[in-house]
Formats: sequence, C-alpha cells, structure tokens
Amino acid sequence: MAARVVSLLPAATELVAALGAAESLVGTSHECDWPPELRDRPRLTRSSITASGSAAIDAQVRGRAAGGLTLFELDAERLRALEPDVVITQDLCDVCAVALDDVRAALRELAGRQVELVSLSPMRLDDLFGDLARVGAALGREREAARAAEEWRARLDAVRRRAASAWSRPRVVTVEWLDPVMLGGTWMPELVEIAGGVAVGAVAGVKAPSPTRAELEALDAEVVVLKPCGYSLEQALAERDVARRTLPLARWPAGALGRLFVADGSSYFNRPGPRLIDSAELLAACVQPDLFRDFAARYAAAFRPITPSRPAPRPPPAPSGTRP
Repeated sequence: MAARVVSLLPAATELVAALGAAESLVGTSHECDWPPELRDRPRLTRSSITASGSAAIDAQVRGRAAGGLTLFELDAERLRALEPDVVITQDLCDVCAVALDDVRAALRELAGRQVELVSLSPMRLDDLFGDLARVGAALGREREAARAAEEWRARLDAVRRRAASAWSRPRVVTVEWLDPVMLGGTWMPELVEIAGGVAVGAVAGVKAPSPTRAELEALDAEVVVLKPCGYSLEQALAERDVARRTLPLARWPAGALGRLFVADGSSYFNRPGPRLIDSAELLAACVQPDLFRDFAARYAAAFRPITPSRPAPRPPPAPSGTRP
C-alpha cells in the first residue's frame, strides 16, 4: 500500500511529484502550487502575514517574531484526520513554512500511529540531492530518486560546460529581498558559478546577508537578478521603484550593460526542489546571454529586463500645425 504523505513545504511537494508519487499526497501547505494538478489537495497551513510590499511584510514578520507569535498556522486537527504515514516539513527558515516544533506537537497527538517525520534544511546544492534521496527513501522510491539525481546533475553539468566557453565571467548580484535589501545566499552563489558568473556579496551555504548601501555600491555588479523570496514575476515587477530606491542600480555597471533583470523567485530560485535545476538554466540566460539564447526563449515568461531608473516622461505632442 502506498504511503499517505503530507507535505508542508512547496519544494517537498515538488520533490514528491518528481519521484512519481503525486498520488500519495493527501495534504499540502497553502503555498504548494506546483505541479498544478496538486492544487486540489487539502491545505493544512495558512499565513498570519497580512501586509503587502517588501517593507511592510518585513516589519510585520519582525513584529510577530519579537512578540513570540507564529508566522504560519497549522491545522493540527485536519492533519490528524488525514492519518499520514509520512510528513515532510523543514527547519531551515521560520519565515518560509510552519515551524518544526508545531508539526512535532501535532504529530504527538496521533496516538498509536507511526508517522515518519522528514525535515529538510538545505543550504547548498548538494543538500538538494540529499533531500531527494531522503524523501525517496521515506516513500520507497529510492530508484526513482537515483534516476532523478542523475538527470539533474547531468543538466547542471551541461550548463557548466557551456558557460566555461565564455570569454569573461561577470560579477553577479542576486537579490533575495528589496526592503531591507538581502542578497541571495545558500545555494544561489553556486548557481551563479554554474551559470558562468562570479557571485559577489554572498557566500554559498550561508543565509542571505544584509549589506549596507556602501557595501552594495562596492560590489560593482555587472549582472543583477532581482528575485524576491515568495514573489511571482508580476509581484516583483510591481516593486521596481522600491528596487531603484534601495539598490544602487544606476551606479552598478549592470545598468549601462543592460543586465538588470527581475525574475519569478517563487517558482524558481527560492524553492530548493526540482526547479533549482531550471533556475540554473534561467540564470545562465541572464549571465551569459550570447551562449544561452535557447534558455532565454524557454524561460521567457519567467524574467524581464528593467532599466536602472524610471524613464523620463515623454513630452506631450506639439499642437497640430506648429513646429516641435
């Protein structure tokens, strides 16, 4: 009999689906939106954050944390009613998903039922493959996990080999949050290196740093990718003016080079699941566009170039019959 699986993390839901075990999912988090066919599963969490916009969201998150309040609520009664055999969650970031302690407390009340708790805490790309193997083992899909890992590594190696032929490796900044500014740490510097760039301002395996304005200016970024955590492309584009205020976009060489991009962080870079492989390909289209035109076309719906400053308004047309 297939295990009954609850995933409380979008990346975990994508891992389960990648292993061919989507039919085993009996419950998910409110943020689990991929693959689309799994959106009908019972939702067991909800967010306590009601604010919108980078600064307001950050203020509310900090305020609730200071008051000892949770950012996500778990429907423990519904979780127990689903009688899961495996529950997958995370202990990397309390801002990203329900707290691990809350999950453990809910599972303690499942008296007489053996439930395997799989908690993921990826910080590097290798951790993604470790999590894939652990989820595969919990679901009895070890062979599927091994096949997926082989395919994903082959795709990453293909990007790395193509990028190696670039005549230069630009300085790349990826932005995790806009106000306050946080840069892409954890696995992002590794993706940058694979895509043919040099990651500046952040270190692989370390959480997102918050540099000062002077530190940002000193980065001399030649490629910039804005992909705020949890933001769709449309949401990120709506905060272009915030980025122009909080980041030295006009001072960085990236602006003059036309290498400022906004990307769909929620679907790609932020989730440590199968689409991190897609993220390496998307990033390569930004970092080495001459070498990766095929990827630029493949991921055209996921990123957009922007200008470093708001374009000046056009003058009104001259009245008919007069010279401009």
